[in-house]
Amino acid sequence: MTIFSNGPVILVGCGRLGSAMVEGWLATGAVDPRDLIILTPSGKPAAETARAAGARINPPVEALSGARAVVLAVKPAKWRDVAADIASKIGGAPVISVMAGVRGADLAAAFAGPVARVMPTTGVAVGKGAAGLWSADASAAAVARSLFAPVAAVVDIPDEAMMDAVTAMAGSGPAYVFAFTRALAQAGEAQGLPPAVAADLARATVRSAAAGLDGTETVESLIARVASPGGTTEAGLKALTAEGLDAAVEAAVAAARARAQELSR
Repeated sequence: MTIFSNGPVILVGCGRLGSAMVEGWLATGAVDPRDLIILTPSGKPAAETARAAGARINPPVEALSGARAVVLAVKPAKWRDVAADIASKIGGAPVISVMAGVRGADLAAAFAGPVARVMPTTGVAVGKGAAGLWSADASAAAVARSLFAPVAAVVDIPDEAMMDAVTAMAGSGPAYVFAFTRALAQAGEAQGLPPAVAADLARATVRSAAAGLDGTETVESLIARVASPGGTTEAGLKALTAEGLDAAVEAAVAAARARAQELSR
């Protein structure tokens, strides 16, 4: 299904997150590649795949007029340079920012148009992302939702001040889960499992556990399903608590949020 037919979707930046969005849009049909313009200073595999399907890469500036949406996926330190280059050419099109820390008011002032902020995970590449969405403008929010709902579970964020926490928890969260998966594999090795076996089991275990989150059952109930009183899982959970799992995760999210706040200055 193609959502946009009256103007192009302009993606500015095709790094890791930008590439993930391109992959997800193409895989789900959320954006017709013929309606996609990608602005990137260097060649990227995802951009080349999109080009082969009909997308335009770094076209003349005249092609930027009449855009349905401009998605900013550049490093936060670079966005003002982007605004100086293209703001006058996009004609007030909605700007959707996936950058950490950059405030909506600053974007609106620089681009002279409606703004939405989205913090997606790289799972958008396979249509299984998560995305926090905030906007003070209903039209920009609708455009952002149409772009991300096909590739992510979109959660509305009621206050922009919460976006740094969203970035720290959800945007960075997959890396925390990957780090736990690595630690689980290393723990298996420490208990005598061959490295390849431990790695395969750790990945399969995390995938299996994540599948349980697709329903409406509470996390506490899911834990209780596995942790029988007096059993092996309960013993392991007690050890995790004693070693400070909750405190370590809280510290990680707090550190990531602090960095997001630094990026906004």
